[in-house]
Amino acid sequence: MPKVTFKSPLAEVAVDVPPGTTLLDAAEKGEAQVGHSCGGVCGCSTCHVWIRKGLDSLSEQRDDEMDRLDMGFDVRPYSRLSCQTEVGGEDVTVEITEESLVAFMDENPAIRRQLESEGKWPLKK
Repeated sequence: MPKVTFKSPLAEVAVDVPPGTTLLDAAEKGEAQVGHSCGGVCGCSTCHVWIRKGLDSLSEQRDDEMDRLDMGFDVRPYSRLSCQTEVGGEDVTVEITEESLVAFMDENPAIRRQLESEGKWPLKK
């Protein structure tokens, strides 16, 4: 099974998933902090991530994903929406964007408050 590694300024999480699993499902399985305001239906860009390794092994980008990425912040050639991207047969390394991390904190106020009390949130620039 391929391993998906999620990296952010707050944590690094790795999870083994079967091919065909979306990156968002992998993030939820590993409790990685990927936001998804629309619930993972390609209705927003909050699950925007950067693929650092394994881009060629992922599912092809569809038009609806590309259209939604146009709404994203700091979109790069290796940007994907985690709700629309399926894992192939290779290991993948994913960087969680600030856009997605902020969305996650907005969706999970208890985690945000805990990190604020520890001085880990908001991120220092």
